Amino acid sequence: MSTATRARTHQWRGVIEEYRDLLEIPEGTAAVTLREGGTALVHSEWLSGLTRGEVWLKVEGDNPTGSFKDRGMTAAISVAKHDGAEAVVCASTGNTSASMAAYAAKAGLKPLVLVPEGKIAAGKMAQAILHGAQVIMVRGNFDDCLAMAKGLAWDYPVALVNSVNPVRLEGQKTAAFEICDFLGDAPDYHLLPVGNAGNISAYWLGYGQYADLGLATRKPVMRGFQAEGAAPLVTGEPFPDPETRATAIRIGNPASWKLAEAARDESGGSFESVTDDQILAAQRELACHDGVFVEPASAAGVAGLLQQLAGGTSYAGKQLVVTVTGHGLKDTATALEGFGPLVDTVVDVDVTAAAEAAGLR
Repeated sequence: MSTATRARTHQWRGVIEEYRDLLEIPEGTAAVTLREGGTALVHSEWLSGLTRGEVWLKVEGDNPTGSFKDRGMTAAISVAKHDGAEAVVCASTGNTSASMAAYAAKAGLKPLVLVPEGKIAAGKMAQAILHGAQVIMVRGNFDDCLAMAKGLAWDYPVALVNSVNPVRLEGQKTAAFEICDFLGDAPDYHLLPVGNAGNISAYWLGYGQYADLGLATRKPVMRGFQAEGAAPLVTGEPFPDPETRATAIRIGNPASWKLAEAARDESGGSFESVTDDQILAAQRELACHDGVFVEPASAAGVAGLLQQLAGGTSYAGKQLVVTVTGHGLKDTATALEGFGPLVDTVVDVDVTAAAEAAGLR
């Protein structure tokens, strides 16, 4: 086939331009985009074998700043710019701040970030700072930061872009559209980590919209997993002092609590907790078996699936999607804890020595 007759491939334009007619944003809003979305849906032979079903991983670490937050942030920043904002504010455990700072830089807006003191991974902090954010550390937890961010947006000329802003969910729901577009329908089950609970709420919104439009024949059962030390949706009570090494979901009073409960109840789903040890083990197993490196919090859904299988839950013959929300390079320090020396052996410049060190015969 000649170059002149070769069919051109479609180049992904970002979630607003790909799904504009399905998003509740002001007409004529110009997209502030880094070409987010269009992330990989990777088949997991490992988990498919364990479940005797079909398991797909929605790899959201493929987004421009390395997490699912970019989907909602392109929408929130685009609308803030459209409405005439000059500055934006968010509370963050890390990924939201990195995403907001990047999109604010693209839009020419001033980004202001409130983070809990000592509770943010270095990689995420580096992103926010390099993108030009003014970072203020607060002697408190994420919930304290969010309350302050709301106060700033109420009393000062800044736009709040946390997921309490409904435009964020409009962007995030596009992940459900992509899954249905790829698979041809919604899956039987959707599992994912839950922190501030905006993501599970957004997925349910997206699945419902596709079903209403006749673009999907069903909606999945939604199963969310929280860290044991920050599991308010499991216990039904806020955690005043949430604690987990999975920093991205270290949230004691989720902003989207009611929406997340609606997603659980309407889908016939559930919330469960997993320990930090289970989360970190799942992170390692996922990297070793499927080649997908995620940050600790992102492995909570996989940890939950493994816990359910050990407890006798059956997914045989079913189709599952597990969202992994952020890239492992976000928090390498936690990933490498407990590994001891990072290099097994040092040898001279000698092929035979290298072969012996590798156990080759």
